[in-house]
Amino acid sequence: MNTITMGLNVDNLILSALREDISSEDVSTNAVMPERQEGLVELLVKQDGIICGLKVFERVFTLLDPTTKCTFTAKDGDAVKNGQKIGEVRGDIRVLLSGERTALNYLQRMSGVATYTNNVAKLLEGSNTKLLDTRKTSPNNRIFEKYAVTVGGGHNHRYNLSDGVLLKDNHIGAAGGVAKAVKMAKDYAPFVRKIEVEVENLDMVKEAVEAEADIIMLDNMDNETMKKAIEIIRASKGKIEIEVSGNVTKENISRLTNLGVDYISSGALTHSSPILDLSLKNLHAI
Repeated sequence: MNTITMGLNVDNLILSALREDISSEDVSTNAVMPERQEGLVELLVKQDGIICGLKVFERVFTLLDPTTKCTFTAKDGDAVKNGQKIGEVRGDIRVLLSGERTALNYLQRMSGVATYTNNVAKLLEGSNTKLLDTRKTSPNNRIFEKYAVTVGGGHNHRYNLSDGVLLKDNHIGAAGGVAKAVKMAKDYAPFVRKIEVEVENLDMVKEAVEAEADIIMLDNMDNETMKKAIEIIRASKGKIEIEVSGNVTKENISRLTNLGVDYISSGALTHSSPILDLSLKNLHAI
C-alpha cells in the first residue's frame, strides 16, 4: 500500500470523523461568520519530520465544500522543517474553520507515523531486513496509518484477519499445539496462503520447523535464544522466513539489526508514534 485512493470507503471514514466533530452545527463559526466569505489560510510546519496525508487533509475540506482549493509545495514522503509553509487552503471561511481540526488531526497523525517509521527504518539501512507494521492501529484508521508506514519507509504486514494466516499463542492453545495448528491451517487455507507461526521458546521453534511452517515469528525472546532459534531454522531443509517481534521500538531495535532475519515487526510504528506538529495559521478574507 503506497497510495491512498479517495474512494467510498475512505470518504465514509472521513465523513464519520467530521460528524464526530460537527454533530449538528459549528456554533462558534456560525456565530461569527453567518454568510459565505472567501478566505485563505496557510499550512505551516512546527516540527521537523516526514509529511504524510496531504490528500486526506484536502479531502476533509472538499467533502464539506467541493469548491475548496488546496495547493501544496510538498508531497507525501518529503522531509519538512520547523517553520516551513507547505500549502494554502482557499475557500469559504466557514468551511476552513469547521474542517480545520479534523484535517489537521489526520495530517498530524499520519505524518507522525511516517516520521517515526522513517527514524526506525534508518536504523536498518544496509541490512536485508524489512521493517513491518502490525494490526495495532487506531480503530477505523488502519488504512491511513498503514499507508503512513509505507511513506516512512516501512512495509505492511497483513492488513487484516482475512489477509493471511498468523497462528499466535491463543490459536496454538486452542488447536492443542503448534503441529496441530499448522496442519489445520494448511488443510483449511488456500494453497496460495503462507502459514506463519508465532513461537516463544526453542521447543516451539523445533515443532514449527517440523510442521513446515512458511514463516516463524520469534516473539519476545532474548538475544541468545533468538540466535539459537535462527540456527535451528536455517538448518532446516526448506526456506523458512524468520520474523522477530515483541515490544520493538526505536530505542531497542539496534539489538536486532545484526541477526540477519527477514523481518522485524513493530507495533510501535502505529501505536506509539507521536504526532507531527502542524497548524493552519494566518486566516484572512480575500
